[in-house]
Amino acid sequence: MPERIEDYALVGDLQTVALIGRSGSVDWLCFPRFDSGSCFSALLGSSEDGRWLLAPAGGGQATERRYRERTLILETEWQTDTGRVRVIDFMPPRETKPDIVRIVEGLDGHVEMGTELVMRFDYGSIVPWVRRIDGETILAIGGPDALVFRTPVELYPQAMTHVAQFTVGRGDRVPFVLTWFPSAEQPPATVDPEQALADTESFWRDWVRGCEYEGDYPEAVDTSLLVLKALTYAPTGAIVAAATTSLPERIGGVRNWDYRFSWLRDATFTLYALMNAGFRDEARAWRDWLLRAVAGDPASMQILYGVAGERRVPEYELDWLPGYAGSRPVRSGNAAHEQFQLDVYGEIMDALHEARRHGLARDDHAWSLQQHVLEFLEGAWDRPDEGIWEVRAQRRHFTHSKVLAWVAFDRAVEAVERWDRPGPIDHWRRIRAEIHEEVCREGFNVELNAFTQSYGSDELDASTLLIPLLGFLPADDPRVVGTIEAIQRDLTRDGFVERYRPKDHDVDGLPGGEGVFLPCSFWLVDALLMLERDDEARELFEKLIGVSNDLGLLAEEYDPAEKRLLGNFPQAFTHVGLVNSAYNLSHHTGPGHQRGKRID
Repeated sequence: MPERIEDYALVGDLQTVALIGRSGSVDWLCFPRFDSGSCFSALLGSSEDGRWLLAPAGGGQATERRYRERTLILETEWQTDTGRVRVIDFMPPRETKPDIVRIVEGLDGHVEMGTELVMRFDYGSIVPWVRRIDGETILAIGGPDALVFRTPVELYPQAMTHVAQFTVGRGDRVPFVLTWFPSAEQPPATVDPEQALADTESFWRDWVRGCEYEGDYPEAVDTSLLVLKALTYAPTGAIVAAATTSLPERIGGVRNWDYRFSWLRDATFTLYALMNAGFRDEARAWRDWLLRAVAGDPASMQILYGVAGERRVPEYELDWLPGYAGSRPVRSGNAAHEQFQLDVYGEIMDALHEARRHGLARDDHAWSLQQHVLEFLEGAWDRPDEGIWEVRAQRRHFTHSKVLAWVAFDRAVEAVERWDRPGPIDHWRRIRAEIHEEVCREGFNVELNAFTQSYGSDELDASTLLIPLLGFLPADDPRVVGTIEAIQRDLTRDGFVERYRPKDHDVDGLPGGEGVFLPCSFWLVDALLMLERDDEARELFEKLIGVSNDLGLLAEEYDPAEKRLLGNFPQAFTHVGLVNSAYNLSHHTGPGHQRGKRID
């Protein structure tokens, strides 16, 4: 049985990340990019699928762990019968040849340590050719990938793995370095582990020092921003949705998706989080990645792209992996990139609108792109689509999708009014009014006194919480109030918000349920603040940060009954929601107070 999702910690280097359990095992690591085939895949299988264990020889869960203050340097400690030991884990931020460094530090007494290195390429499917170069260096090659492992500890081969035992006493520091490089090249130069540690600590602290948040939740905000930075692919500025693939939304279920890509839908909320916190360089890089990724024919625009802007991310199943806790299938790639999702056009327009409003440098090419988007959207906004939840069933006229179509034209009108952008403003105003009237007529259910998931439906959907945040209707509109109250009454579990509650599989085409959706719960925080129900909003916010793990990390979903995190981990969209809601609560300047009104 794998460790619980919340038992994992994240370390990263701005190209990829590793997940390390309380047992001291690196169970997930993809080299050299987030979306590369993993060389440690035990998270989705067993130790035979690749892992790197470094812990006391007697085993057991760590007694304490933490991130070194304002960094993603992980410190894990064990207290044994004979002494106390710490393992320091980190990934030095680099532009090429990523590596993971582990330093064992003796704190008290003496501790017998053990390590087991199981290297496997391509999600555990390739056993590499391994040879020892010298007493401290092991080289592993498989196809295009190679790993070089360096340590003063002598490891011995054992049943397709490498193992060692060694003793550390008080004051001892024993380093281990694992570095990826292309197999056609020579191994990179030796890394100085202690210098790499000092450089990594300086990097993270120097970066997070730029945070301008001055509210009541500095630790939670700092951690979330560090996670967003760690999930950033530095060469392009893209931010992946999550570090993992196929962690289930229900244990044993089939809702297991690959989230190691960049979703356009996240653009606006991500820009808010970065710009509100003062990280305009990252916001600019994300904006510029967005423009490059979507360049071309708007009709062929995708909802997600690879971290370098790749359009082809085909989905296939890794049938040799049994999945996390037996949750099959395990997937690589995401077929949702082929879907038509109307809302992404509005998200792009809103993201670029917010970039202008926050003072990012003017980009005339961006406005040209937006005009082409609007030309396409004029003839496409009345089409059914797969919607924000990427349903794999019949297309529908989803209310949220239509609201975002309205957003696209609304932001275009404001661009002409406030920033003197050229465009047919009267024509765009007419389309905006037409969409608004249709949504209010077709998307609102009088009997429920709420906006519903799709036209003519009686199903509630958490995405309608965004209606006031987007400025479609004011928060105090009776229809908005009714929607918020209906969701609180009928679409929550233990106070947390569900995405929707289908009566059958016709909505998304998939069997089985899922946990509560944490980003939607943060949307409810924002909506309550817009209704000036501040105490209620703060209570929910603190409940949400209370389900994070001991390091402040959050997944996509949560099971209130089992009290465990679910879904891919850590989830960027969840941490974005945390940052934005924290700003709402502390400054009343986040999206709940910005997007729903004009600021002159």
